[in-house]
Amino acid sequence: MAGSVAFERRNNVGIITVDNPPVNALSQAVRSGLAESLRAALADPAVEVIVLRASGRTFIAGADITEFGKPPTLPMLGAVIQAYDESTKPVVVAIHGTALGGGLEVALGCNYRVATPDAKCGLPEVKLGILPGAGGTQRLPRLVGVEKALEIIVGGDPISAKDAKAIGLVDAIIEGDLLTGAVEFAASVANKKPLPRVRDLTANVDPAKIRPGSSTMPRRTQRSARAAPPALRAAWTPCGPRWSFPSTRVSRASASSSKRRSPPSNRERCAMCSSPSGRPRRSRTCPATCRPFL
Repeated sequence: MAGSVAFERRNNVGIITVDNPPVNALSQAVRSGLAESLRAALADPAVEVIVLRASGRTFIAGADITEFGKPPTLPMLGAVIQAYDESTKPVVVAIHGTALGGGLEVALGCNYRVATPDAKCGLPEVKLGILPGAGGTQRLPRLVGVEKALEIIVGGDPISAKDAKAIGLVDAIIEGDLLTGAVEFAASVANKKPLPRVRDLTANVDPAKIRPGSSTMPRRTQRSARAAPPALRAAWTPCGPRWSFPSTRVSRASASSSKRRSPPSNRERCAMCSSPSGRPRRSRTCPATCRPFL
């Protein structure tokens, strides 16, 4: 295998180990090694279930910052995660230390997740002014629900293994040796069919609980939600069609005339306030935002 990732077999369990100190960052070598190790495990007829783990003090703690600002190199992380997602053999992720950013996205692309009691999981990308880019915004809401997913994505703070277990992000907490416990867990699910895949779940959403200003949403998350990028805010906006961004170079005269125009009567209307969802300003009577990008 590639130097940063190793594959071995113990009885019917294939073990993929990431070893890229100090934090097992997802460098190009690690991404290549993950893909190559998965192919080896799938090709081995003696392997019935796969365990993905990391050596050292932590699980995969995110992207390799030395690659920031450089041209992307293959394989891309999204493609690697997709390969694990499509695995015909169950994959169990063993988490210790932290599973952050791309590390958690890798775990979300697998079938099962187990963790040590002191492990932490999170998507801290928002603290860098970006969003998770390898499926985290799509898989996390399907697994834990939109409300909890928004708290994790727009808050950026990691959660404990106990909390992760409570919301369904982690399937089991392993006391004692993590690898031994993960192998035992893997053996218990080796023959379960069909394989549970996060992509097959449905993210049920209650707009009353997740819109900005809701009393059920933490105040800090409300502040982050109001400033969230349009792509994320559109996930909970219950109104109308997805309108394109208006040009920032609009003359004052044209902007003024656009405000005077009445919206066509055949536009879709907001189910919450009955105002046209395409109107060029925020509705003061609507508890949501009638245009996702405002």
